[in-house]
Amino acid sequence: MKHRIVVLGAGYAGAFAAGNLGRRLSPADTEITVVNAAPDFVERMRLHQLAVGQDLTFRGLADVFAGTGVRLRLARVTGVDPERRTVALTGEDGDGELPYDTLLHALGSSVAHHGVPGVAEYAFDVAGRSSALRLRERLADLGEGGTVLVVGEGLTGIETATEFAESRPDLSVALAARGELGAWLSPKARRHLRRAFDRLGITVHEHTGIEAVEPTRAIAADGRSIPADVTVWSAGFAVHPIAAASGLEVAGTGQIVVDRTMRSVSHPDVYAAGDCVYAIGDNGRPLPMSCASAGFTTMQATAAIIARLTGGAVPTVGLKYYGNHISLGRRDAIFQMVDGEARAKSWYLGGRTAARLKAGVLRGAGWSIGHPTYGMPTRRRRLATAPDRAGVRVAA
Repeated sequence: MKHRIVVLGAGYAGAFAAGNLGRRLSPADTEITVVNAAPDFVERMRLHQLAVGQDLTFRGLADVFAGTGVRLRLARVTGVDPERRTVALTGEDGDGELPYDTLLHALGSSVAHHGVPGVAEYAFDVAGRSSALRLRERLADLGEGGTVLVVGEGLTGIETATEFAESRPDLSVALAARGELGAWLSPKARRHLRRAFDRLGITVHEHTGIEAVEPTRAIAADGRSIPADVTVWSAGFAVHPIAAASGLEVAGTGQIVVDRTMRSVSHPDVYAAGDCVYAIGDNGRPLPMSCASAGFTTMQATAAIIARLTGGAVPTVGLKYYGNHISLGRRDAIFQMVDGEARAKSWYLGGRTAARLKAGVLRGAGWSIGHPTYGMPTRRRRLATAPDRAGVRVAA
């Protein structure tokens, strides 16, 4: 029988992993299925652009996996049983189960409400396409002078606030930050960020925690009322609860605890990649939820799966950050280099050059989904002459 590999989720991590496995492992020995609720590959890093009304085209997953032998199952994951090695699904064809021999969990994350009253009822977010489209409709109805409050001073919050302010100068855009805006940046990069906010007319409420969201305002921890026809919540992410509910060992964040190869420490048939994985980086700290982490962990997980199925030595992929790249609208950006402890170096790149670099990064990330083995050998070049002890062939 063929070895059944199931990949849950087709975001940056899942789509890259499925395509890589499909192009690297022989279809004579493996059966690869990727499960995703939507038929398209959604570039999450660009959803703030979609929300503000920019026209974006998302590539169909069927096209992404064309020629790889990967099977696409359009369904929502409702449960995982790691003891029986099955995944529970629900979709247009009803409920069902999908068995696996190896599972790669890459369901990603959603916006974290942190239990703040009113967020679920009244706030918007850009953590998924459906929520970004909902925000797009609301912003389209918002007339001149409308107020938008972005909550959260992380990368998503900064990129959302600047994109909105640049694309919709008729709106009054503000950002609420729990601490100092850009506190993790070098002094020069921080000044660049503040100049960009001033240029775009964004009001910054520093040291301001939001404790409640209402239809037309947000309430700060000190009791202040901040006007907001639209509140955009970008105060962190939460992982899908299915991992914890399935009995896999998880961290306090709900992320799957793995070893250095992205293999579950409690269930060796399960691997994890992307936001749902609790992995320790080369600096000894847990990797943050980010596209960069998705890239590192996906490359490590797929390399480990391929090596173990083919009897090869498991390679080690570096888990080290080199910098943070922050868009400030379409014509400005900051690229901040960091050291081995993820602390900002004095050097940074800003302005149009950094914006062009960020645009190239986005294009490259999208392109790599459809070309996951670029520069690597594939079965179209040469296959091993015979199966190894695991019975699975791999491109040499």
